Amino acid sequence: MSIIKDYYDVIVIGAGPAGSVSARFAAENGASTLLLERDQGPGNPVRCAEGVSHNGIVPFIEIDPKWISTKIEQARLYSPNGDYLDMFQNGTGYVLDRTLFDPALANLACQKGAQLLTKADAIGLIYDNDKISGVKFRYFDKIYDVKCKIVIGADGIESRVGRWAGIDTVLDLKDLDTCVQYTLTGLDISSLRVDFFFGREVAPGGYIWIFPKSKDTANVGIGIAGDLVTDKSPKEYLDEFIEKKFPNASVLRSVCGGVPTAKMLKNPITDNLILVGDAAHQVNPITGGGIVQVMIAGQFAGETAAEAIKANNYSEKFLRKYIKKWNNRLGANQSFMYSVKEKFMRMDNERFNNLVKICSAIPSEKLTLKEFFKTIVKGDPMMILQLAKAFVTSKLK
Repeated sequence: MSIIKDYYDVIVIGAGPAGSVSARFAAENGASTLLLERDQGPGNPVRCAEGVSHNGIVPFIEIDPKWISTKIEQARLYSPNGDYLDMFQNGTGYVLDRTLFDPALANLACQKGAQLLTKADAIGLIYDNDKISGVKFRYFDKIYDVKCKIVIGADGIESRVGRWAGIDTVLDLKDLDTCVQYTLTGLDISSLRVDFFFGREVAPGGYIWIFPKSKDTANVGIGIAGDLVTDKSPKEYLDEFIEKKFPNASVLRSVCGGVPTAKMLKNPITDNLILVGDAAHQVNPITGGGIVQVMIAGQFAGETAAEAIKANNYSEKFLRKYIKKWNNRLGANQSFMYSVKEKFMRMDNERFNNLVKICSAIPSEKLTLKEFFKTIVKGDPMMILQLAKAFVTSKLK
């Protein structure tokens, strides 16, 4: 193992997709880069439904069948009354094995010149003359103070890095989904289809998902807006659903946590520091999905950090290039998704039933998104059309 240096141009905290891609593009563009992961390795533990689109992933890494669990060709949306709508032709998607995918991204970063340390827990930032100048971290039983010019915080929704830097990362309860997911086996399901279940009695203000890992195994989870978690917990809703739908299933893995469903942080930067991924709230506000979004953000963060090193300018003003890149690529889309989130996710049962009923007359093999929109316009002009497309296409991202 390489000896830990006293200085790197860039230190990235967190080796999820956002952090590994940030490290990769920083290193690829000439910045000496250290990538810190506090767990035993990237991708462990898995805190994700693991869905991603083919078109979203190929710009960042060559597809390896080893980390593809299943190929997805269809999405099925269940209305509260039990009716459903099958949707095709939304592009190829995959359910990943994140325990293999995340290490592959980190490995690619290392191939481009980054150095990865696992079991390396960042415990604070270093300041010189009130400027961020490095990271203090615990690596096994020793504390290291390592200097750098740019810190990239990719440490998830809880982002200690953001708080250390004085950035307000607090989420309103309505913008924080509480999620629980089981990996279940002993199922009888289609390995080519993802299922989504809506309704006040199923998942108020959210939905339940089934993402197949094989014909008998799937990630089955629930997300509910934090302000709607009242008399019954998300786990109770999910347990009731599984008891009815999969009474003989066995649990292989259980995870829980929060997902930001907000706009991106107004200012995810300060002098010498960039926040990226969940730490910057760069997740689709409607679906809570974001693997591709955070990789795009990671590319922008890494590139901007390397540009700052070359320019010898680490000011907040210079780092605004990162925000500009994000806004040009995804900012308007995320703002739109947020502005209509509550109208879609908090739709009453009757309205959602009506949406599915309107579209059920279309043969499944002809139900393209274009036909879907046309039909809804005819049947219910007040329906928020864009959200149907946003939900199906963005959840596999």
